[in-house]
Amino acid sequence: MARLLLFAATTGYQTRIFADAAKRLGLDVTLATDRCHVLEDPWGDHAIPVRFEDPNACRDAVAGLGPFDAIVAVSDRPTLAAALTAEALGIPYNSPASVAAARDKYLARQLYQAAGLPVPRFYRFSLEDDPQAAARGAFYPCVLKPLGLSASRGVIRANDAAEFVAAFQRIKAMLESVEVAILREEQHRYVQVESYIEGREFALEGLLTDGRLQVLAIFDKPDPLEGPYFEETIYVTPSRAGREVENALIAAVHRAVTALGLTRGPVHAELRYDGQAAWILEVAARPIGGLCALSLRFDGGMPLEELLLRHALGENVANVKLADGASGVMMIPIPKGGIYQGVAGVDEARAVAGIEDVIITAKEGQEILPLPEGATYLGFIFARGDGAGEVERVLREAHARLRFEIATTLPVRV
Repeated sequence: MARLLLFAATTGYQTRIFADAAKRLGLDVTLATDRCHVLEDPWGDHAIPVRFEDPNACRDAVAGLGPFDAIVAVSDRPTLAAALTAEALGIPYNSPASVAAARDKYLARQLYQAAGLPVPRFYRFSLEDDPQAAARGAFYPCVLKPLGLSASRGVIRANDAAEFVAAFQRIKAMLESVEVAILREEQHRYVQVESYIEGREFALEGLLTDGRLQVLAIFDKPDPLEGPYFEETIYVTPSRAGREVENALIAAVHRAVTALGLTRGPVHAELRYDGQAAWILEVAARPIGGLCALSLRFDGGMPLEELLLRHALGENVANVKLADGASGVMMIPIPKGGIYQGVAGVDEARAVAGIEDVIITAKEGQEILPLPEGATYLGFIFARGDGAGEVERVLREAHARLRFEIATTLPVRV
């Protein structure tokens, strides 16, 4: 029985999906997660408690449990620990340096620039720096980004100096929160500023084998993402952009992964196309996040998770193709902050022709926050159809049938 070492966050949506896919393939799965070490196997899965913020210690904790036949990391935070462990065990994987570069927005921009890719004007400054001085030297419009957060969290557009300072203060509060501060990551001490890139936004899902990029899917993001925040909602594939644009996106991603040094495993890239060139926003050394992978099916109905596991085990998947037709997912946005109390209309949404499923991930009594502070969605809507336009339409129709109840959080007075 082949042995798989799976690095995944305890609370990640995909963790259980990957574990279930591994079991369907008959793999012996060892799960390394960031759960509390004082809990005694609360989920009954014999997972190894590790701290992803200390990747070297994580490597030391799990490498001795080998041998393993493959290593897979589900989200951004475990990728460096996975790379270090793979290096120690001699398992094919991305190098630690390439994974670290992909996780560092500032270093990645430097590498893209050195490789001749189009990059916006960019610089970073410390949380201890004077935001007023930084605002006077900025270029507008610009986008402020925390270096270590993902999924557009903390990304804010500023059109002038006043908006710059306000955005900085919000990002600083996020990075100094207990939730982020306990991670003790160096990049959380900085904010990056980039000139705003005009154009349509896309995502590319790919797979690397010895540095060769296999494109699994290109997603349109039909909603305009112009700021001040950049909450992603709908992904639809195949893209309707046309072959010329698709070729530009693919070429840009290939140059970007080469610049980073990534060579193996899944890549998820976010890009903009301004009518002339493809601009890399981010390339991550992991698959598409959340439950969004459920929108992808390959030959014979194979899910993305199974495809990635087969690849990690050394199987040749180069000829695997995306299933016919179009598919898409809506990440249900949070309209306002407060206490989630429930939702009506789920059955009506599921009844829309073309809808495959509606999954509500918010829990009653949970405090929820919209972007830029928020890190979650209310849930996911999945659709499939003959064309991308039809899929987008039914996703919007299903969403319109949902009615969420969110109670306003009252301030606590001492």
